[in-house]
Amino acid sequence: MYQRLPGSGGRLTGVAVEDQLKAYAERVDVRLEALLPPVTERPEILHEAIRYSCLAPGKRLRPAMCMAAAEAAGGEAAMALDAGCAIEMVHAFSLIHDDLPAIDDDDLRRGRPTCHVKFTEGIAILAGDALFSLAFSTMATSSSEAARSLRAVQVLARSSIRLVEGETADILSEGTPVDIATLEFIHANKTGALIAASCEIGAILAGTDPGHVGCLRDYGAQVGLAFQIADDLLNETSTPERLGKAAGSDRERGKATYPALFGIEGSRKAALDAAERGLGCLEGLPGDTSFLRDLAIYTVERLH
Repeated sequence: MYQRLPGSGGRLTGVAVEDQLKAYAERVDVRLEALLPPVTERPEILHEAIRYSCLAPGKRLRPAMCMAAAEAAGGEAAMALDAGCAIEMVHAFSLIHDDLPAIDDDDLRRGRPTCHVKFTEGIAILAGDALFSLAFSTMATSSSEAARSLRAVQVLARSSIRLVEGETADILSEGTPVDIATLEFIHANKTGALIAASCEIGAILAGTDPGHVGCLRDYGAQVGLAFQIADDLLNETSTPERLGKAAGSDRERGKATYPALFGIEGSRKAALDAAERGLGCLEGLPGDTSFLRDLAIYTVERLH
């Protein structure tokens, strides 16, 4: 059932990865509970929408990768916990706005009504805005060393801009033929940029040398690509019940996806190749890379 990639040691790791993701997610959710504004403060509906979206059930993949990158760089997961929460806030903001009628007009996210369906479009827009601002406030104090926090803020800002650029290209490409360069731009920015930033920030906060920071950033970019290709495939082949969100919607909207350009089998190969390149980026790092290795395999295992 599992793909054995070069550098994986032949391990079959899906259950183990899910257990580790759950352990990271539990730490993130506890910290998010403390960082997000309470629903008892005015305006209550805004804070309710923020918490509804940011604490919705999910893998917490990006904060997990941030903490695991800190460990792979020779540090500790705790060094990147607040940074991981800040990244999750940016991710939640992007999902709220992505689901709006003006963009994807989705009614379901993580198995629940989307924020604008639950709270109205206006409140959803404002909740996304607030989460984006809170993310940078959180990141700015993510380390006791101000220089590291500043670098982390810069990386988060750069990746957030790229996320919006990728989303823009995605919207403009709907219903039109796209070439490989455009498809790669969309995936590298809309999804890959924030995942790469998660790993880069974890390494920065661990205080490792620039070479290791670059390796972890490159790992995140490759696994982010594999993850998005897998999402493309699952949208094409899975069901809303399994995904917790709409299935088949990419094809209906004429979105730029790997299956649209390369077909199912070509897309699976592209995901495997990206995961393999990601594994290669982990060689020579000073800390524990076992979770990140297993995660690269798990990312493409989702295709089956």
